[in-house]
Amino acid sequence: MNDNLLIAFLLTLFAGLATGIGSAIALLAKKTNKTFLSFSLGLSAGVMIYVSFMEMLPLSKEMLISGYSVAKGEFISVCAFFGGIAMSALIDRLVPSKANPHEIKGVEDAQKQPSKSQLMRMGMFTAVAIAIHNFPEGIATFMAALEDPELGVAIAIAIAIHNIPEGIAVSVPIYQATGDKLKAFKWSFLSGLAEPIGAIVAYLVLMPFISQELMGIMFAIVSGIMVYISLDELLPAAREWGKHHISILGVIIGMAIMAASLLI
Repeated sequence: MNDNLLIAFLLTLFAGLATGIGSAIALLAKKTNKTFLSFSLGLSAGVMIYVSFMEMLPLSKEMLISGYSVAKGEFISVCAFFGGIAMSALIDRLVPSKANPHEIKGVEDAQKQPSKSQLMRMGMFTAVAIAIHNFPEGIATFMAALEDPELGVAIAIAIAIHNIPEGIAVSVPIYQATGDKLKAFKWSFLSGLAEPIGAIVAYLVLMPFISQELMGIMFAIVSGIMVYISLDELLPAAREWGKHHISILGVIIGMAIMAASLLI
């Protein structure tokens, strides 16, 4: 497991800093390619949902059953899964709705905002909100990659894809308010750093107590987080960015890619 530490940290860093990619797209493009983003968000959701139910939850149950009895192991796994969902829902509840990164807009939509001060506030609040959301995602990516680097790669790519429009959500209002592309990029980039910070916290807090049972619990929690992100954030956003069938096609292809990679 120690050999996987560096890989886990690097994958988490990659996933988090994808907000910078979103910012670059927003600042260089005159119009958002909504069809592409809709498909990409659906793809990310498909990967996360499939890997949660077909790989991580079964692995969680297997680890917990080997440490406890069958009934107790399955019970703990289910409770941890819904605990991950509850944690994500609580974070959403605490984030002001106007700053919630789930409410993302295209490059051209920022032109419709009423004032520069409101735009600046929106961008700053969105950066903070995204940082809050990215923190548990960093823990999820790190813990998955620590146990299985190949699984960590799939999760990191899925999270990176969904971080791209979040980078757009931060940089567009700040750029429209200030006219400063560097400042807009900086805030978008910094919001993504919450993910590697989440990985560092997971390492410092959890690693001294690491065990098969703890990994089983964490896998179930991570599954819950990813399912919540997919259902509450990615799929609604994908439908808003483009046509409904495009996002669903992305979900199906994402699941197929994940299924093929697990078979191989």
